[in-house]
Amino acid sequence: MKIGVIGECMIELFDRGDGSCLRGFGGDTLNTAIYLARCAGTAIDVHYVTALGDDPYSDEMLAAWQAEGLFTDCVERLPGGVPGLYLIRTDAAGERSFYYWREQAPARKLFQTPGANTLEQQLGAFDWLYFSAITLAVLEPAGRRQLLDFLGAFRSAGGKVAFDSNYRPRLWPADDAADWVTRAYRNCDLAMPSIDDESALWRDADPASVLARLSELGCAEIVLKRGGDSCLVSLAGARHEYPVAPPERVIDTTAAGDSFNAGYLAARLQGGTVEASVGAGQRVARQVIGQRGAVVPIDLPSKNP
Repeated sequence: MKIGVIGECMIELFDRGDGSCLRGFGGDTLNTAIYLARCAGTAIDVHYVTALGDDPYSDEMLAAWQAEGLFTDCVERLPGGVPGLYLIRTDAAGERSFYYWREQAPARKLFQTPGANTLEQQLGAFDWLYFSAITLAVLEPAGRRQLLDFLGAFRSAGGKVAFDSNYRPRLWPADDAADWVTRAYRNCDLAMPSIDDESALWRDADPASVLARLSELGCAEIVLKRGGDSCLVSLAGARHEYPVAPPERVIDTTAAGDSFNAGYLAARLQGGTVEASVGAGQRVARQVIGQRGAVVPIDLPSKNP
């Protein structure tokens, strides 16, 4: 089993408030890729798909991903490029603000680079591909069209696609985002949205409206995340509701949805039932939100459900 996780990773600076910063890196799809690799072990080959520069920070990223068990053969290195950067500030109440510098990031050129044809040939041999609305938002319009065209051909050849509608208003206007996200849903088999993102883009009256709309777009399996409320799943026209066990503590909700997606995919792609897969996703997310940061240590079950 091989899955390609497509997206962008940026350098992260955390403003300590004393004139210094703590440096790391992050991105929504990378969070999912790392937790998926941890949960699946050797059962699934997880390949991260992006473009980086030829700078020392890109070297550090690759080394860290490989240490996490990710395959990096689908990472293109663009001479002279450097990754995008974002800075996090927190106010007195602990609320976070984000500032981005990513206009020239190599990931924006994905599917439009000299190696695009080779990349598509590589991905064509995979079983699954995963991406998010942030993936679409950071790509240039020509790259978005190329990605969705490729996904159509990939599915026609028997491949499967998973998509998370991770909407960030700062990245693009709502109308533009709604258009491209709708196109993405038409090219996916497993939809993994959150109720907040869907409501922000379409003002759906209730969760049932979200499930109905996505079913009409052709999504065969829909996993609707609702934070601390029950998770709703639509599969083959049948709808199921799975309660969420209250977490022991909530320290930082960063990557809650990303990590849930990873746990769900790890179980589901290995033949787990929907119920077991939802449980696996919830167990990973519950550990993540109980610690500070997007990528944190987690305890893994002895074997996947």
